[in-house]
Parts: sequence; structure tokens; C-alpha cells
Amino acid sequence: MVRIGSTKKKDAAYVSGRVLIARGFLKAARNSNLVADAGDIGNPVMSTVINCAIAYADALTAKSRGEINQGDHQAVVKLLRAALGKNLPSKQEANLRALLEEKDEVQYGSRAKTRNEAERALTRLEEFAVWAEEHLAL
Repeated sequence: MVRIGSTKKKDAAYVSGRVLIARGFLKAARNSNLVADAGDIGNPVMSTVINCAIAYADALTAKSRGEINQGDHQAVVKLLRAALGKNLPSKQEANLRALLEEKDEVQYGSRAKTRNEAERALTRLEEFAVWAEEHLAL
């Protein structure tokens, strides 16, 4: 059995609220990316992208398993795999993992991310969000 970390029970109302929040983060990330100037750093967009991915992952695990990850954001991937099994495509697992691996550096580090890095993160998120929305609609 795979250790999934600390979790917290959640209900259907949580799922719908978290989806609404994920969609808001997605819109904010898209809008921030659109208005960013060529010389702007990518951290603000990437931070919003990462928060969006976490919100979608929370909605997915709450819907499928009735619980969400607590604390360790890297454990979100394990919980999502435990919740969805083979229904979690490897590509979407890789997208989520790559975004979460950036969290600490983007949000707490001192290195400015580039606009290209932000674009790549947004592309990963877009793919993950489309898949998540499809899976949440089932």
C-alpha cells in the first residue's frame, strides 16, 4: 500500500466550491499572462498556475475519494493516483507533478522565473485543467 500522507475528509459541497476556485485561478493565470510585458518575471503567473493545479487536484480527490491532501503538496500526486488508479493518465500525473515541484521556488525562493517558464507552466496547467474538467463531469 502506498503512503498517501495526511488527509482530511471533504464532501460534495467542498468539491463544487473547489472547482469554482480552480476556474477562478485558471482565469486569473490566463489574464495575468495576457497582460504581462516581455520583461516581466514569471513568478506571479506561475504561482497562480500552481494554486489552480492544487485546487483541481483537491476537487478530484474529494470527488473520487472523499478526502484531500493536507500539508505536503507533493503527496497530492500520490493521493490522486490512489483515488483514480488507472483513470489518472500518466501525462496528467506528470503535468501535476512538474507544477508542484516548482511551488517552493516560485512562491518562496529568490530566483525570478522567466516569461518562457511561465508560458510552459500555463500550457501544462491548460492540459491538466481540460482533463480535470472532463473527469469531474463524469
